[in-house]
Amino acid sequence: MMTQTKKRLYVAAGFLSLFLGFIGIFLPLLPTTPFLILAAFCFSRGSERWHQWLVTHPRMGPLILDWQQSGVIRMKAKVMATALIGSSFAVSFFCLTLKPLVLAVITLTLSSSLVFIWTRPSVPR
Repeated sequence: MMTQTKKRLYVAAGFLSLFLGFIGIFLPLLPTTPFLILAAFCFSRGSERWHQWLVTHPRMGPLILDWQQSGVIRMKAKVMATALIGSSFAVSFFCLTLKPLVLAVITLTLSSSLVFIWTRPSVPR
């Protein structure tokens, strides 16, 4: 049985993840979907009411349920993520004065993200 303190910590982490996911809508370098998935996980441990709100939300719910049920990232989300990652890379490479090592780390991180995204299924099995 989980203590009230643990439940409160999960709820707090859920709201923090939800907030970061919301910010990620507007900041291309901050991903939205992983934070929403993390929020769903935290809410499932801390508050059934908030978990149900999140997974039944008309915009966020289907993406979270796709991931939870079958590890699916929809094609539209893949294309959007690729476009945003590409634009983030372009800004980092062409507009910012960064050291080569920093650019290498950014390139490796963004490339790894794209490999992960594109190796997930696009439709449920």
